[in-house]
Amino acid sequence: MKVFGERKRAVVAVAAAGTLLALAACTPASTGTPASSSSTAGASSTAQSATTAPPSPSAEPGTSATVGAVVSGFPQKLLPLMPGAKVVSSSFDKTTAPATAALVGSIAAPAADVVAYYSTELQGQGFKAVPGETVGAVPSKDFLRGDNETVNISVMETAGVATFTIGANVAAESVK
Repeated sequence: MKVFGERKRAVVAVAAAGTLLALAACTPASTGTPASSSSTAGASSTAQSATTAPPSPSAEPGTSATVGAVVSGFPQKLLPLMPGAKVVSSSFDKTTAPATAALVGSIAAPAADVVAYYSTELQGQGFKAVPGETVGAVPSKDFLRGDNETVNISVMETAGVATFTIGANVAAESVK
């Protein structure tokens, strides 16, 4: 069982890292030089406002994602936004069993404060913390409720700003 837990933890950490990398690829770099074309400037201003991604041709009804806001239907009682944090992106898929939800946020706070806040919130909802505090050098914490509900929080801290990713796989009744 311990090996399974470590493997599952590694899979969740890789998924969280992938989300952060994808987010970084979509975020305009601040190089200190002005944009060289008007299309780049337009894309930059669009990325800063809340926009909902158009569904892909294979998207299922009930699946949604957005940038800069909490997506419609997101289980905010289950995964509340930390006070003072800003939403970078969010997604929610209620078509799968278990349902999946993800939230990427940022806040000017230490990574330990983010992990502590979400640990308190999740444990208050019956989730149990799984042993382990990091994956490599990245603060990361896993939680389990029942046999198949899981939540992972991973935090990257740079220059006093913590960017966190929360991924949850929870029963449909948990997201109502």
